[in-house]
Amino acid sequence: MSATSLAALTRTSDPQTVLRRLLALDAVVTGANGLAYLAVSGPLGRLLGIDRGLLLALGAFLFVYAAGVALLASRARPAAFPVRAVIEANLAWSVLSCVALATWLAPTTAGAVWTVLQALTVAAFAALQHVALKVRQGSSD
Repeated sequence: MSATSLAALTRTSDPQTVLRRLLALDAVVTGANGLAYLAVSGPLGRLLGIDRGLLLALGAFLFVYAAGVALLASRARPAAFPVRAVIEANLAWSVLSCVALATWLAPTTAGAVWTVLQALTVAAFAALQHVALKVRQGSSD
């Protein structure tokens, strides 16, 4: 995602809309990732050097998680507690991805690059969602 498309996504004076859009984008990206892991785990596993079974399990988890985030994004005013849970889950995913890469995964170069890029992307979602939640909470005082 480019900075220009991110700016367009968040271009609104309503903090609630920004938060909902960020959650929705997170759900779309996460759901697409999960679906790819489920649909083409064999070829992706070979490309990334990651076990097909692990990709299937991750794909199922990501798809269900994305559905939950999408449901949260569909709310007119997502509650702060579940939004914080999404932020914390995203941060945990990012950290655990890097820990797995450093300690037990043995991916191909493409797999190592993919692991780092997806960890950075998920961390960016967490940071943006955190800021949007803080702005929303500040504007409701």
